[in-house]
Amino acid sequence: MPAGPLSPPAGDRALGLGFYLSTTPGVGGRTKATSDAFRVTEISSYPLPDPDGAYTVLRVASRDWEQHELGAAIARRLRLAPHAVQWSGTKDRRAVADRLLSYRGPLPEGALGLPGVELLEAYRARDGLVLGHHYGNAFDIRVSELDRPPEEALAAYLATLSALRAAGGFPNFFGPQRFGEVRPVTHEVGRWVVAGDLARAVETYLTALPEGRSESATGDAARRAYAGHHDAVRALAEFPTEYRFERTLLDHLARGHPPERALRGLSRDLRLLFVHAFQALLFNRWLTGRREAGLPFDRPVCGDHVLRVGRDGTVRGREAAPVGPDNERECADLVARGGAFVAGPLVGFETPVASGPAGELLERLLREEHVERRMFRLPSSPEVASRGAWRPALLPVPPTGISVDAEGARFRFALPKGSYATVLLREFLKSGATAAPDGGSSRGY
Repeated sequence: MPAGPLSPPAGDRALGLGFYLSTTPGVGGRTKATSDAFRVTEISSYPLPDPDGAYTVLRVASRDWEQHELGAAIARRLRLAPHAVQWSGTKDRRAVADRLLSYRGPLPEGALGLPGVELLEAYRARDGLVLGHHYGNAFDIRVSELDRPPEEALAAYLATLSALRAAGGFPNFFGPQRFGEVRPVTHEVGRWVVAGDLARAVETYLTALPEGRSESATGDAARRAYAGHHDAVRALAEFPTEYRFERTLLDHLARGHPPERALRGLSRDLRLLFVHAFQALLFNRWLTGRREAGLPFDRPVCGDHVLRVGRDGTVRGREAAPVGPDNERECADLVARGGAFVAGPLVGFETPVASGPAGELLERLLREEHVERRMFRLPSSPEVASRGAWRPALLPVPPTGISVDAEGARFRFALPKGSYATVLLREFLKSGATAAPDGGSSRGY
């Protein structure tokens, strides 16, 4: 495929988002100018109601809440254990999000009493939620301050839409949110967790300051100070009170606990997020490497794996079939008919060794990142070990409503779980997009 006319910004490339699949011009603008400009509604799989069930399921609408912080805040409000609240999928922090959460316990008495959180529904159920217990998300996104007049912008957007459909879809990158919206270091913490260096993981979480990014003057100063003095007691007085996860680590360190124990003070879900973020970086780099190697996204080659599409339109990430000389044509026909996707690896300790150009691509990537499959067994943190899984390399372009007026552009579409609206949107905006300054009290990672 020909190279696109624009190179993604350095921030994208650092996270492995190394190309645009469409070669049409982008129309830049301002994204997430307000929380209302990014609305996401979970397409939920509701647990079966049961008046005598042990679990409570909540449907809430939240504004400017990161998922882990929202769960922790609800747990505190309802006097539950710190990590009692579960959910099926994470959502953008700077957004208005409609989603399900669950916990083991009785129904809440009245409203939750949290700023920016509205309780829409609550019922008893026989089961709670687990990660992945939903179908996808519907998005309503507004982009303001376009860099072209409305007529030109709409024509450019429609040209990109046509180009993506002709290409068979859009690259299924993990979006920047996976790595931390405000401070994209989650994958670097995960890198050290996977390497078994938990002291380095804690140090990175507490001190890393990505170039060109700032949380707040106070927060940045606290991180720099701790990097210099490494006095956890002093740091507890310097880190802002809303930095709850950092303060959890520091509290353990101040008590004389080793970094391994301090890290276990964080919820398993958050520690698992670190590992998943590192897997996401490897996947994004694999996708970019596939592009650079000239390997197709819409047709498997020897050494690839494919994911079959189920009758309900979903795929099971652990049930990928290998592609070899004996079945390459059959798999290619299946993908061409929409019955399967070319799959990329979410590397884990059971990720198979493959041959052919696709296998060589993965082995080269692992060497460059100094990663071995066995490292994902995580003997130092077996509770967050990962067997690995597979993820579609290319996703079909969903039915997409696009309108443009003097106020800006509006995009409406739905995506399957695990995929990112911002990744589809970046094909339309290209590198002309600018994000609004961060706001709100909750933070990304």
